[in-house]
Amino acid sequence: MKRSIPLAALSAIAMLGLSACVTVIDANDGYSWTGEGAQPFDGARDDCRARTGGGEGSTAFVRCMDDKGWTRVRD
Repeated sequence: MKRSIPLAALSAIAMLGLSACVTVIDANDGYSWTGEGAQPFDGARDDCRARTGGGEGSTAFVRCMDDKGWTRVRD
């Protein structure tokens, strides 16, 4: 029992480090997306494409992604 507590603590710390922040780079348009605690990127992007008619450069698309935890940044 005493050995499992430090192992559990290390595992929790490692998971926090892995889930802190994600950046996705789209080589097609010179923008990246960054998200902390965001929804999975592919699902968020596909849903926002469907909701906004696919215009990824539109304000509506960027707002939709923002609602899902993703922020667009210029490369």
